[in-house]
Amino acid sequence: MVLLEFSMSPLSQGESVGAYVARSLDIIDKSGLPYQLTAMGTLIEGEWGEVMAVVTACFEAMRGDCDRIGTHIKIDYRSGPGGRLAAKIESVQHKLGRKLST
Repeated sequence: MVLLEFSMSPLSQGESVGAYVARSLDIIDKSGLPYQLTAMGTLIEGEWGEVMAVVTACFEAMRGDCDRIGTHIKIDYRSGPGGRLAAKIESVQHKLGRKLST
């Protein structure tokens, strides 16, 4: 199972890129994969081919009207079942004995 964190934004569209990010989030949401949006990127959980297909779909949508795109990707693979997106946070909260702002 893969946890993939990525951010993707056009470098040629000025300072405000929210519309492009929203378009990518629509693709991510419609993928049906578990995900978590953060202020600096998005985490997606799934099999390698599934998460890479989502990143590719976001790239293809963005390159349709953007001449330059910056992308940062971080991947954590671990064999076994899914559910790590929530389980990793729950594990830290359990160790601390309290809920954290997530």
